[in-house]
Amino acid sequence: MDKNSATGLFIISALLLVYLFFFQPKPPKENPDAAKKPTTAASTAARTDTAVASAAPLDSVAAARTLGSFASAAQGTAEQAQLQNGKISVTFSSKGGRIEAVRLNGYKTFFGQPLDLFDAKSAKLDLQFRTTAGQTVRFSDLYFQPTGAPQSVTEGERQGQRLTFAAEAAGGRIEQEYTLFNDSYELAYNLRFTGLNSIVAQEPITFSFLDNVRQTEQDLKQNRNHTTINHYLANDDHGALAEASEKPEEVKVAEPLKWAAHKHDFFVAGIIADKQFSTGKFNSTVDLEDSTYIKSLSTTLGIPVADAENGGAKFRFYFGPNTLNILQGVAPGFDRNVYLGWGLFRWVNQFVVIPVFHVLEKFISSYGLIIALLVVLIKLVTWPLTYKTYVSQARMKVLKPELDQIKEKYGDDQTKVQSETMKLYSSMGVSPLSGCVPTLLTIPILFAMYQFFPNAIELRQEHFLWAKDLSTYDVFIKLPFYVKWYGDHVSLFTLLMTASTLLMTWQSNQLNTAMQGPMKFYSYLMPIIFLFVLNSFAAGLTWYYFVSNIVTLAQQALTRRFVDDTKIRAQLEANKEKNKDKKPGGFQARLAEAMKTAQEREAEAKKQGPSKAKGK
Repeated sequence: MDKNSATGLFIISALLLVYLFFFQPKPPKENPDAAKKPTTAASTAARTDTAVASAAPLDSVAAARTLGSFASAAQGTAEQAQLQNGKISVTFSSKGGRIEAVRLNGYKTFFGQPLDLFDAKSAKLDLQFRTTAGQTVRFSDLYFQPTGAPQSVTEGERQGQRLTFAAEAAGGRIEQEYTLFNDSYELAYNLRFTGLNSIVAQEPITFSFLDNVRQTEQDLKQNRNHTTINHYLANDDHGALAEASEKPEEVKVAEPLKWAAHKHDFFVAGIIADKQFSTGKFNSTVDLEDSTYIKSLSTTLGIPVADAENGGAKFRFYFGPNTLNILQGVAPGFDRNVYLGWGLFRWVNQFVVIPVFHVLEKFISSYGLIIALLVVLIKLVTWPLTYKTYVSQARMKVLKPELDQIKEKYGDDQTKVQSETMKLYSSMGVSPLSGCVPTLLTIPILFAMYQFFPNAIELRQEHFLWAKDLSTYDVFIKLPFYVKWYGDHVSLFTLLMTASTLLMTWQSNQLNTAMQGPMKFYSYLMPIIFLFVLNSFAAGLTWYYFVSNIVTLAQQALTRRFVDDTKIRAQLEANKEKNKDKKPGGFQARLAEAMKTAQEREAEAKKQGPSKAKGK
């Protein structure tokens, strides 16, 4: 590795560290098993009050005052009903005719418990509207009657079950219809107002979803930081709350929306309008003292009342995994719930990494082996860039005697040293950037991987060697204490990755005798820094990096068989003879001109220095 390549690599590594700083898992302030522990008394009371608001029926006087002509529907007994298929089980309450709980049948938490996306204690869905008399009527204050047992339905080739809740009041009828098709994560919802045009005010119906999210994954901090609310506007613009913020977040949208979704790291609870929502408001809060709920999400959406009065307001709920190929078929832009990085990095993941990953998983059951094979494929594709970098390093190694002569001749005159060095490069046909550019071209793949592994549900709870879950850090040794910037565990994959990186660095420095002083120190420092930075990153990522280092070492050993220093020297001498009467052009010409200008200014400054001194 020559000085220019090392400088470029150092800058790239520094940029990578800055990038990783914003995504680095920070030390958890709660115990990893905190989901099993009780919250503080104050927090419990606050959550309970919110979740069970309006649980008790209103007395007749209060109902008449609060609900007006809808008071007759405020008396009854809450009953439960359920729709389920092989993927999800949805529990409803007749009090409000609302969804009360959702369980994902094919998944469990990291702690081995059934995975409830939410339940009656942690969440509340509700609707409310205004009457022409000025009252606010909440569905949670009304008792709806199921129109019977779930009915079998068939729509085209789709089969499923339908459950309908109805409330008779004010001379009209409110009807809520839920349809769950077989083998689907989507729940169709239809809201109809019949005979209530003169009673219901022409203001938007308000849909609200309060969601107190529980820990389901090993890494509480990552679990929290990957939990957020995403939304999609009717003009195809995507918005979201800040994921990693520990401060209250709020976004208000005063224009039509198509959908909103609560993303729970690897799972999503979302609602999609067949037409559109009129407005939206989204909030998130974090209470670091609360050991039961990692984050509280709140969504409020406006539903045009005319939609409910004219044949029904139609929606679809999605309760399921955060899987790209599934979400792409739910609604336009719904796949944005899978965070794969931004810009170029998302494209690399979406159109290269994930498709290749899914092809490999058809033939290989071990995801650790899939990652290793993915490394091999990427290395084969990028081998021409790796080869070019190695050849550039070999050229610099061959030029070392001339570079040493320049340094010895001009000593401390760095401007002259640089000028003569550029002349040497130009005469020999060597570009100082040729070793850095190929490395830069591989950076998008590296950054894409940093986003893919922690967010890929395909790796969730996939065992490999000692790692229980490739989507989070591997715990080879659990420490009885916490080390700042490191954690309370030892990730063996991270240690292997660091050791292999140090080996590569040592091998490179042995071959490149020009690597001396601070640059040599930095080359060893960076792997040590990454040892701390990546200790709490996904095991899939550090395993990928370790395998990548091993393959790179093998590539270098093989490449050396095809790179002959004698032939390179002969080629450089031929270039020198060819370019002896040729003036430098392009980047080298501009750089040479800049150095010449700097030399002239320096010489002028030296001339003026003594004269000023004499004047004094």
